[in-house]
Amino acid sequence: MPIHSKELDNLTINTIRFLAIDAIEKANSGHPGMPMGCAPIAYSLYTKFMNHNPENPEWINRDRFVLSAGHGSMLLYSILHLCGYDVSMEQLKQFRQWGSITPGHPEYGLTPGVETTTGPLGQGFTNAVGMAIAQEYLAARYNKNDLKILDHFIYGICSDGDLMEGVSHEAASIAGHLKLKKLIFFYDDNSITIDGSTSLTFSEDIAKRFDAYGWYVQTLKDVNDLDALIECIINAQKSELPSIIITKTHIGYGSPNKQGTASVHGSPLGKEEAFLTRKNLGWNEKGEFVIPEKVSELFNKLKPSFKGKEEEWNKKLDEYKKKYPEDAKEFLSIMKGDFGSEWKSKLPVFPPDEKGMATRAASGKVLNSIAASLPTLIGGSADLAPSNNTFLKDYPVFSSSNYGGRNFHFGIREHAMAGILNGMALYGGVIPYGGTFLVFSDYMRPALRLGALSGIKPIFVFTHDSIGLGEDGPTHQPVEHLAALRAIPKMLVIRPADANETSFAWQAALEHNGSPAAIILTRQNIPVLDRTKLSSAEGLLKGAYVLYENDKSPDLILMASGSEVYLALQAAQEIASEEIKVRVVSFPSWELFEKQSDEYKKSVLPKNIKARVSVEAGVKLGWEKYLGDYGKVISIEKFGASAPYKILMEKYGFTKESIIQTALDVLNIVKQNFVAK
Repeated sequence: MPIHSKELDNLTINTIRFLAIDAIEKANSGHPGMPMGCAPIAYSLYTKFMNHNPENPEWINRDRFVLSAGHGSMLLYSILHLCGYDVSMEQLKQFRQWGSITPGHPEYGLTPGVETTTGPLGQGFTNAVGMAIAQEYLAARYNKNDLKILDHFIYGICSDGDLMEGVSHEAASIAGHLKLKKLIFFYDDNSITIDGSTSLTFSEDIAKRFDAYGWYVQTLKDVNDLDALIECIINAQKSELPSIIITKTHIGYGSPNKQGTASVHGSPLGKEEAFLTRKNLGWNEKGEFVIPEKVSELFNKLKPSFKGKEEEWNKKLDEYKKKYPEDAKEFLSIMKGDFGSEWKSKLPVFPPDEKGMATRAASGKVLNSIAASLPTLIGGSADLAPSNNTFLKDYPVFSSSNYGGRNFHFGIREHAMAGILNGMALYGGVIPYGGTFLVFSDYMRPALRLGALSGIKPIFVFTHDSIGLGEDGPTHQPVEHLAALRAIPKMLVIRPADANETSFAWQAALEHNGSPAAIILTRQNIPVLDRTKLSSAEGLLKGAYVLYENDKSPDLILMASGSEVYLALQAAQEIASEEIKVRVVSFPSWELFEKQSDEYKKSVLPKNIKARVSVEAGVKLGWEKYLGDYGKVISIEKFGASAPYKILMEKYGFTKESIIQTALDVLNIVKQNFVAK
């Protein structure tokens, strides 16, 4: 730990503060209060404790830092710049501007050194829990008694707002239950929110709350007392529990007129107040965006030690490679995102079965078939494993006494589960998945959206996908949820039509990069289609494909996803008996289909075929794109009801007869508009 003088400590902390102030002033937009108050934390972590290498932000064994209070982004950008990350002074000056790598809230994949996308409060806190879980699993698998190649901390700063959000309660609860000792958070206790004092809405005892969760709790009365701050960090590192350091800070520290007020939370200080703050803190440097020479010298001296930490680890890794060559090869491959291809040969093929199988059951069989070939495929369910079929039968449960377990009981914490899966994906090396009922994707949406924005790929298993779940009724029957998931940019949504499409759905989800995947599955049994008479289920990989046709130049196209594909097929075969040329398109994934060539898309949905019908047990929103001017939708535009699923399907119009009648109506409309002319 470098020993710095008090004078240099204070000078460097103030440098962080004024870089933030100046960037926010130049942008005329931002949140200066948090960086001004928390600068001592960032300074102490990055210069005295964290093992990190600015020259290689992806170093595997680095300490992670999560700014859950993402509105304080200039705190992070300032310390990253000073440490030597590729965040230039020009980028600080372009804070919040078009094309910069310094956006208003930190974004993973955009700025070197940013570990996760934060801003929506509570999400970063939850991601950090996921990172700690991923580290413990991988450490249990790859660390040896004589060589620990994964041995680091996940640090973070959370705010009053983070701890008010419900997802932080969920995440803190499971973190304490799992005793994630590598997790250390500072709680920025500044007593101010946008509306004013936290006393307006927030009177709980945070220390008692986290003690009850099973965390190691410390209270730091003054963040500017660096000796006490350092002592708290050392204590936290020694703890066998996750740690929270309740840190008393002053929002807008140093501002004579705005310190401790709501006005400094989300607005620039203003030129006059910035000048007064400089004077108040004894800042004698002239101009803006200034780094004092002594501060530059400090970080220049620190840079070799930053790099040296990774070099020390590389020596340990070399020794590991010699002693444990197979483990080393696997470890380095999975940390690069290379999970091999053997698992593809393990994907099950299901024989035709008219009685059928629920696609949730098929999904469970797929998971258990490929698990041995994907040793870091880990996940579970939000207390619904028997219903979601997410349990890996040959493997133990992940717990505080066995971090090598591959099955996760997330508890009834859907939102936290999604955020934790995001954190696991961000950490790398693992393929995380989690299951619940499709209707509860509503509880997960903020994390789903951030996963898509971040370009990471957790896999979400959503079962009980329609009114087909039956008697549980409308509270549990998703109607608008498929459309809502498809509305998230980059989200991959797959609703397979039978067991064999489910097998390929998992292949698509595992091979897909750049966003989360959601596999949408039935509760009820549906026939396993006889592929000797139909197209291969491999067509799922293209998003939509011609499943059946009685003529290469059809007059009518029936499109469907999931359990409704079989209904469309039955209707088409009866229509074909009337010598009408008909095609059935299985349409499991709009996103995969849109990635195909124009030539392929036209071959599946030729523009000249105007008579089209889509069949899906959800709202019609979005299907218009594929229907053209004359197509019709068989959909659900109201909530469900409580009854056996076969009765519900009949009452809501999902029958062979309804599809036939709708198809004939569309054919007549097209005939009237084209043939007559």
